[in-house]
Amino acid sequence: MSVRGDRGNVVARAEGGVEWTAAFADLDPAGFPMLGALDPYGDAVFNRRQVPLLLAELDRLPAACGGDWVGQARELCQIVERGTHRYLWFIGD
Repeated sequence: MSVRGDRGNVVARAEGGVEWTAAFADLDPAGFPMLGALDPYGDAVFNRRQVPLLLAELDRLPAACGGDWVGQARELCQIVERGTHRYLWFIGD
């Protein structure tokens, strides 16, 4: 995970990444549309207007999907919210 600017410059980076478990497959896409966009093999990008929705989903994320990555994602979301032309990137393998 990283926060990037318009030109792709990295503003901040997480130490880890999403810990993919079978529990992610059980998330209801209607209840978790932002997290449902994550793909272990592809990239997902969230803009400043989408970050509050992502944060709300992180608040109700089942424990089975949690881990250190959740706190790191929250910190990166705050960096996106505090600036302009910043995007949160989840980078797949």
